[in-house]
Amino acid sequence: MLPVALKDAAKALMAVLNAGKEYVAVMKLHSDVPASRIKEVMSEFVGPIYQRPPVRASVKRRLRIRTIYELEVLEVEGRYVLFRVACEAGTYVRKLCVDIGNALGCGAHMQELRRTRVGSFSEDDAVTLHELSEAMFLWRELGDEKAVRRVIRPVEHMLSFLPRIVIRDSAVDAICHGAQLAAPGVLKLHSGIEPGDMVLITTLKGEAVALAEALVSSREMMAMRKGLVARTLRVLMKPGTYPRMWSSREVVKEP
Repeated sequence: MLPVALKDAAKALMAVLNAGKEYVAVMKLHSDVPASRIKEVMSEFVGPIYQRPPVRASVKRRLRIRTIYELEVLEVEGRYVLFRVACEAGTYVRKLCVDIGNALGCGAHMQELRRTRVGSFSEDDAVTLHELSEAMFLWRELGDEKAVRRVIRPVEHMLSFLPRIVIRDSAVDAICHGAQLAAPGVLKLHSGIEPGDMVLITTLKGEAVALAEALVSSREMMAMRKGLVARTLRVLMKPGTYPRMWSSREVVKEP
């Protein structure tokens, strides 16, 4: 499962990189272990775990904490264990297999891996290059857009896993020019937002305006009458899409 973004939608990939992932993997044990023992030990890895990235990794090999949301044994056949894992972004499944093998006392390594979910995308959303090529042919040669609309989704679909802040139409163009979101511009929002969370700023129509970092909680946002509530990280909507209703002095940007 690999999300691919086109044109300006590529700006939103930073959110997908930090989204939760789900994998189906095959782990090979280095000696025989009863299935009941395998399930017992693997259940202990659900929740926050310490993990040091493997030698061949794109990040520094520093000990860090990652969260395993679900870890389900699907099948055990001899020394092969088929399992599903839902985890925090940045979790190394091959290192997870090694750590499980160490906990079992027999050693283990990852034999196969398939990513089945990224953020709001699952394997049900996946299409082959052949399907994409066929959809483009139907659109260009016959003017049939149905297939293209099925395989190419709006950027809002890619970001549907993020909590949202809906803003007034009068605030949209200011955000498009890099302004930080102030309390008067907020109309409604998702509950459960905490300071530091990545959020999606949208219009009343549900159009993606920008990715932002919450500066205060949902509860505080609802109570505030002035002050900044979110810091703009990446603008997704083109300036001028909505009419300008601000002066240059009103745009608050990062110093």
